[in-house]
Amino acid sequence: MKKITSVIAALSLTAAVFAGGSKDSKAAGSKQASGSKPTIRLITDATSIDDKSFNAAAWRGILSFYGDTKENEKQRGTAYDVIACQTQDQYIPVLKQISDDAPDLIVVTGFTFADALGEVAPLYPNQKYMIVDVDWVNQPNVMGFVFTEEQGSFLVGAAAALQAKEEKVANPKFGFIGGVPGATITKFEVGYIQGLRYVIPDAQVVDYYANDWGKPDLAKTQAKNWYDSGIYTIYSAAGGTGNGTIAQAKEYRVAGKNVWAIGVDSDQYEDGLYDGKKSAVLTSMIKRVESATLYALKAIENNTYKAGVVSLALKDDGVGFATSNPELKPAVAKQIETIKADIISGKIKVIGTYKDALAAGKVPAGLGAKDN
Repeated sequence: MKKITSVIAALSLTAAVFAGGSKDSKAAGSKQASGSKPTIRLITDATSIDDKSFNAAAWRGILSFYGDTKENEKQRGTAYDVIACQTQDQYIPVLKQISDDAPDLIVVTGFTFADALGEVAPLYPNQKYMIVDVDWVNQPNVMGFVFTEEQGSFLVGAAAALQAKEEKVANPKFGFIGGVPGATITKFEVGYIQGLRYVIPDAQVVDYYANDWGKPDLAKTQAKNWYDSGIYTIYSAAGGTGNGTIAQAKEYRVAGKNVWAIGVDSDQYEDGLYDGKKSAVLTSMIKRVESATLYALKAIENNTYKAGVVSLALKDDGVGFATSNPELKPAVAKQIETIKADIISGKIKVIGTYKDALAAGKVPAGLGAKDN
């Protein structure tokens, strides 16, 4: 294992990284010779692992593999570490720097890294990479993970609509806040709307895209406007930006208003706590990104790493929904389990593209969703 001797100060990075190595070096060889765990570097956008969502989930999988916890990251800086790119123009130089250092596995999170990885991966043919939410970086040293976010989002949409019925909310309206529009976030939105309309066929839905993953103030402002106009529940799939939705929902529930936020990627119940066990986060769409990082690390360790695409669906426990909030009605949770079984069996088919969902009459026209 190469020792840490440098910091990428020029790029405003704080994580220590491996120094030395060449394009053709293979850290896995030294790992197998020494019998130690493989080494990994996680590269994220500016929100890093404190986004309480997507990146945080990827980090949990890494910590789990090494037997560490968030409170006790004993092997951070040696076996594993994280590097946050403050802007997208840092993606390529950071990827090259870390590739020169040759850890056993380099992980990037999100489709905004796809172009950068597609350019860098061919330059380092012996370096193993993993990317989440991308299935089009067709390189022989890239493992991609995709999830059926539309299925998990269907569940939380149905849960929101069922909760409204249980609370006897008249004509409930619903909102969706996305980060940067694209095929992946579209799956969240169209799945959510299909779930809402499975329960309330004429459910009214509005959407908004912040075009950013790290600006919670944008989501908070939009959430306030929507809640003030009578929106009952807002689902955000926007990385750190979505934390603004939770913050506004929390403020309003403290003030006695019956509004909800829905979390994403991780169970965000605790982020919405405001009074004992009361939380403004009704449920969360669980996207087990930690399963992906854990899967890839085990493949490296067992020498079974294989480039290509791995899909994690509802049937694989790749997505799901959270029941942490005691205010989620038991009848709702029970019905969602039935819906979950029906999706897995194929009785309920969830569409993952805006074009097809629109053609099937499952979603309204005029949404900000994009299929590419």
